[in-house]
This record gives sequence, C-alpha cells and structure tokens, in this order.
Amino acid sequence: MTAESMPVLRGELKFNEPLSAYTSWRVGGPADRCYRPADLEDLQTFLASLPEDEPLEWIGLGSNILVRDGGLRGTVILPFGGLDSLEQLDDNIVRTGAGVACNKVARFAARAGLTGAEFLAGIPGTMGGALAMNAGAFGGETWPLVARVEMLDHHGELHLRDRSDFDVSYRTVTGLRDEWFVSAELQLEPGDAQAALENIKALLEQRSATQPTGLPSCGSVFRNPPNDFAARLIDTCGLKGERIGNAQVSEKHANFIINLGEAKAEDIEALIRYVQERVAQVHGVRLEPEVRIIGVFA
Repeated sequence: MTAESMPVLRGELKFNEPLSAYTSWRVGGPADRCYRPADLEDLQTFLASLPEDEPLEWIGLGSNILVRDGGLRGTVILPFGGLDSLEQLDDNIVRTGAGVACNKVARFAARAGLTGAEFLAGIPGTMGGALAMNAGAFGGETWPLVARVEMLDHHGELHLRDRSDFDVSYRTVTGLRDEWFVSAELQLEPGDAQAALENIKALLEQRSATQPTGLPSCGSVFRNPPNDFAARLIDTCGLKGERIGNAQVSEKHANFIINLGEAKAEDIEALIRYVQERVAQVHGVRLEPEVRIIGVFA
C-alpha cells in the first residue's frame, strides 16, 4: 500500500512514524503507517481501502501500552481528535466518541448534573481504551456505565452492540469480534453538578498526592491480584526506586514505572519482568501486567 493508492482522505496519513510521540511512556519504534482520521466517515473510508489482512492497532492517548523499540508493522489508527463527539442524548445518557479523553467525559457529565462518571477523571486515556479494557480508578469501572456501544470493523462498517454482547470482568473485555469501539452511550444518574465537580477535584488531588503524575508512565503497570494490591506486593519486596537503564519503579507509587528521560522500551519491559520475578520469589504471586506490550524488538 502506498500513498498513491490511497482514496481521497481528509485525515492525516504518515509513514514510518515514530510512536514515542504517541505513548505516555514516550518510547516506541516506528509504525509502518499512522492515520489520524478527520471524523468517523473519513475513518470508514480509510479502513475500507485497506487490504483484508492489514494488521491494525489503535492508540488513543498511548497510556497503558508499551510499544517495543522495533515498532509496529501494519497501520496504527490515532482516534484522538477525530472521534471526539460528546453530547447529552437525554436527561441521563451521555454519548461519547472513542477518541474523547476520559477526564473530559467526567467533567462534561458533572457539569450536566449527571453523576457516576467522576472516577473517569483519574483514567489517563481515551474512552476507546477504557472500553477495551474496562478501565477503572478510585473504585469505579467503565462498563457498569455502558448502555450500548458502536463498533467499527476492518471493512469500515458500523455495528451497534448492547452491553450484553460482551463478557466483562476486572480489566478484561471479551467479545470484540475483530471490531473496535468508536462510541459509547453511558447511562448516568441525575445529581448535583457542583458536588460532582468537587468530587472530581478531590479525586484528582488524591491522585496527585499518591501517584507520580507529570512523569512519563503508563499508569498502573500490573493488575491487582485477588484480595491484594500489586503496589503493596512490589513495595514489600523493596523494589521502589529499582532501575534498569533509565526505567525506574516509582518511589512514590510502586505500581508505576517511570521513564527518567532516556529509557528504551526494552528497559521498561526488562524491569516489568524483573518485578514479576521478585514478587513471585518473595510472595509466590505472579503479577499480571495491566499494560499491553505490542510490537517487535529492535
């Protein structure tokens, strides 16, 4: 596939594009192609033009993802800024595009006097990513809010799916059928707008006090095991501050790995494996990554 073979598009297509600019860890090799659609219709046109076997990956704000230094073969879709619709459909339903930042959805709902979505302010990604992994924060999770979703397949065709079409559990969503989220309808509860905004402010203050915000990270690296916390297990192994290259286990929150400035993806991945091994040795618990590791080695 070449630029000359593409249909008339309104979005931005780049070739051999470094993905470090699109991930919150600020690491990652190049993708063969990156496409940032102008809107949903434009994305449908683009997807319909791709070969049937074209590998596809979607990257929103690039949190909760580690792209290896060799990059990605195939095409990366960048929905942030393109799938950005956000509206209140009726008294209690908010419809959000997959490219909308979670914190924007939280504030939009709160200002509309709708409650239940405040925890989304603590998720450093887009709604598409939150839907794909049932992201959560501060005791809340994404899918209990979902009434239905709109999906896009490899051919650019839209499908409306109900909540019951998916099996959802802690940080896991199955039933995606080689389709990708483009929008969701969230069922919320009426409430006090000012109280909801104050709740968001308090949650973000809590996040800032306990997490290394402002530093390149992916958010939480590991899933919490049943009836325990990954951060506690890592901390009691004495791993805060542990480094491989320029990747470091945060001294502020043990379930965060930060890029000190010049880390490579291989440093971060090696540190993830080291933390897993140490926790398994000390506690007999195998921590499962929450972060998705994709791409090829350099």
